[in-house]
Amino acid sequence: MLEFEIVEEGQGKLIQPPDLEAFREWNRQKPKALVDKLMTEQEAVSRFIHDGDYLATELYGTVRCPMSLTREIIRQGKKDLRIAGQGVLELDLLLAAGLVKQVEITYIGLEVYGVSSALRRAVESGQVEVVSDWSNAAIAWRFKAAAMGVPFIPVRSMLGSDTLKSSATKVVKCPFTGQKVALLPALIVDVAIIHVHKADRYGNAQIEGISGFAFELARAAKRLIISAEEIIPTEEIRRYPDRTIIPYFLVDAVVHAPFGSHPGEMCYLYARDEELIKEWAEASQTEEGARAYLDKYVYSVRNHQEYLEKIGWERLEKLRERAEKRR
Repeated sequence: MLEFEIVEEGQGKLIQPPDLEAFREWNRQKPKALVDKLMTEQEAVSRFIHDGDYLATELYGTVRCPMSLTREIIRQGKKDLRIAGQGVLELDLLLAAGLVKQVEITYIGLEVYGVSSALRRAVESGQVEVVSDWSNAAIAWRFKAAAMGVPFIPVRSMLGSDTLKSSATKVVKCPFTGQKVALLPALIVDVAIIHVHKADRYGNAQIEGISGFAFELARAAKRLIISAEEIIPTEEIRRYPDRTIIPYFLVDAVVHAPFGSHPGEMCYLYARDEELIKEWAEASQTEEGARAYLDKYVYSVRNHQEYLEKIGWERLEKLRERAEKRR
């Protein structure tokens, strides 16, 4: 009989231990009917995100980040959230709003503008009670394990690094080769929010350009909210089925959100709003500045449409003009 010998393990807390049988049963009970799921950000967040939920977003940096949904989460004040931290702007805003209690983090920073002041304040003040470190690949592979229905996935990434020491990874000797292998536990989240280029009203979603880890995250979430730049007919989806990264039966809510990633960017559609990102980077250096930014761009508007009007359509159209047109 082959047995694993644990030779090393990280000291980080496993915030959401995987329960694969419960997840399997959840998916078995999830409705599979082709029903209209189109709704507003307000309804989607109100119905499918609850206080204390474990939440994950996709993609990385300022690319395709689900900002319209994030601002609505803040407006509704969902609290005590646990977060898989692989984003930038969306997670930074949630931290600054005081809604996050625990994070499994890869990196939260503002890229060329440096590390996150909001994260530093949240951790140093004790607002964030648990921080566990993982690599970018490790978080994505943990979603992959959940999507595959296995309790862990063996990798050689993170071996010999401090990231392993502050995560909940276990290192074993491979029963076939005797070499060290890192075991990454599956990560099943309560809610995933993903912003895509196109979707139909049932939830079939297509992404142009780099798909990131949308495929894996969509299959690792109990509830899935999709926001889309464009809502298209199902007949159009069926013309190019190979582009459908996320099928309808995984999705609980579909939100039409043009410029839904603003001030981030969408490949081929619009560039990132450098001026507004810099405004956040400077404002978030202090608690008072971050609060003023949230008051200006989140709390003072009732919904995404009012946010876009505040930003101004002329400015938004210029971002379209600056988008890369390569295909």
